[in-house]
Amino acid sequence: MQVAESTRLVDVVQSRIDEFLSQRDVELVAIAPELAPLTGLARDFLSGGKRFRALFCYWGWQAVAGVSDDFDPLAELDAPAGLPGIVAAAAALEIFHAAALVHDDIMDNSDTRRGLPSAHRLFEKLHRDGSWAGSSSGFGQSAALLLGDLLLGWSDELFDAGTGMLPNPSAGLAGRREFNRMRTEVTAGQYLDILEENAWAAYPEADALTRAHRVIVYKSAKYSVEAPLVIGAALGGANEAQLSALRSFGLPLGVAYQLRDDLLGVFGDPVVTGKPAGDDLREGKRTVLIALARPRLPAHLRSLLDELLGDQELDSQQVNMIRIALRDCGAVDEVERIIDHNVALARSALTAAPLSSTARAQLLELADTVTRRTA
Repeated sequence: MQVAESTRLVDVVQSRIDEFLSQRDVELVAIAPELAPLTGLARDFLSGGKRFRALFCYWGWQAVAGVSDDFDPLAELDAPAGLPGIVAAAAALEIFHAAALVHDDIMDNSDTRRGLPSAHRLFEKLHRDGSWAGSSSGFGQSAALLLGDLLLGWSDELFDAGTGMLPNPSAGLAGRREFNRMRTEVTAGQYLDILEENAWAAYPEADALTRAHRVIVYKSAKYSVEAPLVIGAALGGANEAQLSALRSFGLPLGVAYQLRDDLLGVFGDPVVTGKPAGDDLREGKRTVLIALARPRLPAHLRSLLDELLGDQELDSQQVNMIRIALRDCGAVDEVERIIDHNVALARSALTAAPLSSTARAQLLELADTVTRRTA
């Protein structure tokens, strides 16, 4: 029942996103028809994905709302009270995520996202196809930056619309506080990420793992799992014990989620991930995987890793050489161990948590889904 409910919830959230973007499209085209590509690209970015943030938001809400096991979010959208607001909040989280991806791809100079051209590359193509004046690259980055900003504003707009539908105004304010906290934390985490890529050599080697873990926590773990859970629960009127239990579940699971993502960024199949093989290596990501590997590598391989990491022109042979070194030194096995440890911490946090049984079961299932994925 829970899997079917989650699948239907994803459909409902997608419908809400589509409805919202259609309304914004009318507004933009009324200003100027040349603005149509903005909502067109936004719609493309929001037409896929795993919807993990929406799902965690919904199940965080259901964990404290006490919804019956046979509840169908698609058939009973007007009941119980507050569901339309939760759907809007979940959709807002997905729009916020799309904004973060657009900006992240600009910072990482990524060519693709989910197997398709990234937003700035699509705007570059628009410039080239129109034979416009100036730099296609410059136009692409500027236009994508504005698209990301627009999506950020829209996520706020939709979130506020959702909180306005809740029967309990104080719950709406509590959810808004958590949403604001999430925005600050993920932006801080993004800065720490690019700082680490550029300034890693200026800090003591002994601190590398701690710094890499800090990036994971603030760039991804809180934003991907913990914050959506707590936002949904807060919107449902959660008490402190319930919020604490969800944080104790969400943070280690979020760490495990990002560690899996880091492994996929190096070893993932491009056909499945939608990103070139070894893309994180070309982007120079100073991940936990890299922090664990460097002290384990002999000096010549450590120097070679430092030389190649961040080289946008890495070929498949060089990527494979780095992969072999990371495996042979035991860093990959250590990351897998840390993933398992964090999943165990997350699962244990739900054992006696004051949450609905339906939500506990689904959250345990999601814990496996987000950490065993291949994309």
